[in-house]
Amino acid sequence: MLISRSHSAVGPWWLIVIGTLFAIVIVKQLYGGLGNNVFNPAMAAYVLLLISFPVQMTSWVAPQTIAFNQASLLTSVQTIFEINQTFAAEYFRLGIDGVAMATPLDTLKTDLSMGLTTTESLAKPIFSGMGAEGWFWVNLAYLVGGLVMLKLKVIRWHISLAIIASLFLCASFGFLVSPDTFVSPLIHLFSGGTMLAAFFIATDPVTAATSPRGRLIFGAMIGVLIYLIRTFGGYPDAVAFAVLLANMCAPFIDYYVRPRSYGHRTGN
Repeated sequence: MLISRSHSAVGPWWLIVIGTLFAIVIVKQLYGGLGNNVFNPAMAAYVLLLISFPVQMTSWVAPQTIAFNQASLLTSVQTIFEINQTFAAEYFRLGIDGVAMATPLDTLKTDLSMGLTTTESLAKPIFSGMGAEGWFWVNLAYLVGGLVMLKLKVIRWHISLAIIASLFLCASFGFLVSPDTFVSPLIHLFSGGTMLAAFFIATDPVTAATSPRGRLIFGAMIGVLIYLIRTFGGYPDAVAFAVLLANMCAPFIDYYVRPRSYGHRTGN
């Protein structure tokens, strides 16, 4: 549930309306409709909202507070549509934003900017041995679902493998160079939206590269961009930005790695 610090209430319902209209009308329909869009609509809408409304998109209700306040149907309607801001603020007492957030990777990035080592940051209760609490299991579930889709041949393996392999290699290199500054590859793979991107987002056949070699390049680019933005950029997760940047390059990748026509003569 999204929160607005400025109003101390649930994030405005019109965020969903703006994101939906932008994804369907601008990103998809203006490019020719289904099958012609260049950018992934969901990621484009998410980035629009994240850049335009950063507070509403990155502040979350404290789960402990909700556990003590079971909202009725009337309370939920009042809160969602901002009918009674004062009542909603009193009903949902905030103040534990550091426990439940958009991604615990933000905690890690903040701690590193404050001079803490990765070991000191990962010792916090929000992290576990394999990644952030909860996020490890979420990513593991996405991994299992992705493997099922590969088994059923719903998607192909090139993009998913390239994302995971490139991110793993980049994270391993950084961790070997400076383990006090860079986190282990397992943290990168099982935190944030890594597995969601690898199997359910980047594999979109409309906005990805089409040839087998092109899909490998496309996926590797996403994995490298995720690592670079997470490590050196201003956003802790970076999945959406990495996918959109790779979407921009997909037509060029297809152009330069397209297979030769059947019967093409290589020489005299």
